[in-house]
Amino acid sequence: MSDELSPEVFDAVCRQADQAARAQERLAQANTEAKNELLLAIADALDEHAADIEAANALDMLESKENGMDAGKLDRLLFDVPRVAAAAQGVRHVATLPDPVGEIVRGYNLPNGLRLTQTRVPMGVIGIIYEARPNVTVDAAALCLKSGNAVILRGGKEAFRSNKAFVAVMRDALEAAGLPRDCVALVEDTSRASAHELMGLTGYLDVLIPRGGAGLIRTVVENARVPVIETGVGVCHVYVDREADLDMGARIIYNAKTSRPSVCNAAECLLIHEQAAEAFLPKAKALLDRKNVELRGCPRTCAILGDGVKPACAEDWDTEFGDYILAVKVVEDAGEAIDFINAHGSGHSEAIVTNNYFTAQRFLDQVDAAAVYVNASTRFTDGFEFGLGAEIGISTQKMHARGPMGLEELTSSKYIVYGTGQVRES
Repeated sequence: MSDELSPEVFDAVCRQADQAARAQERLAQANTEAKNELLLAIADALDEHAADIEAANALDMLESKENGMDAGKLDRLLFDVPRVAAAAQGVRHVATLPDPVGEIVRGYNLPNGLRLTQTRVPMGVIGIIYEARPNVTVDAAALCLKSGNAVILRGGKEAFRSNKAFVAVMRDALEAAGLPRDCVALVEDTSRASAHELMGLTGYLDVLIPRGGAGLIRTVVENARVPVIETGVGVCHVYVDREADLDMGARIIYNAKTSRPSVCNAAECLLIHEQAAEAFLPKAKALLDRKNVELRGCPRTCAILGDGVKPACAEDWDTEFGDYILAVKVVEDAGEAIDFINAHGSGHSEAIVTNNYFTAQRFLDQVDAAAVYVNASTRFTDGFEFGLGAEIGISTQKMHARGPMGLEELTSSKYIVYGTGQVRES
């Protein structure tokens, strides 16, 4: 598709944004019961139309395979009936979560008699720019609706038919519930130009959230005039300490790398204390070989594993592979591991395997990431796993939202002030 935005598409995007803003005004007045009933209706509608969504997704899958999409991205794109059912259950779970809107963050009285409460309110209209991940369409819509926000979705061309099918179901459910269809909107132009248009809609969008690879996120952060919540790529590490249970460490790296290598919380780099390397690396490789994981190692790793590992290049230490590829490095101690992670990690999820309490605490204190683990897989950094319900993304920045972004992170606040006639004298 052309990267030039036609006047017709420009007008359509602006119109969608304007309609979303108007729709959000009505949605913001809906109480918790009404929003929960809406979400349950959406979930039922997804189940009812699962075969139609699967059929639309099958066309996206076929086209993407023909265009040479790799296995990891194809896995993200796939949305068959079981995955539709899982998405519907996710929506139902969001309906069970506490409604953040109206929650009093704090309240206090001033000496002059004014009574203040800081109260959570919806952000307004949220724009989401994402790639070949149809799950984002449902997760984002459910979270936005529950938190009283309208959402404008702009997915990638690879998932266009899937996204269109999902959005059609949700818009019909909104209308049936007596709420505006435009609370959920899909930008049907998938050119770069339409994405750039969203980035500049300062009069309509209250916040923009990118979901995808490093290139997409960097483009949005560098070009957006709308406030951005940055969701980061996942260059995640597992460090196996000299005082680790090596069998546990092998199971953890196997899970962190292979359970679903295409997702952002999958491990991309294994670090091993030099005193544990000779015992641990063959043990870990035996497990990783079950999934034919390609190892790219430092010289010491290559010396231990021989032909079972490829020499790593400099770029491997900073790469989110999203595939059955793992960078491996032997380090002198926990201090070197921490320094390496802070230099090459993306601030997403980092793990240490150790039985030493003090080493674990040092790792927790000094590693700069949204989620830091002791003796557990990085794969748990997820909204559902953290008890937040579906997530809008994993924020790796240090603003009001960091880590899995659930309902609270999609709200702002306002101060409500009660007086008895007070006036300011100076």
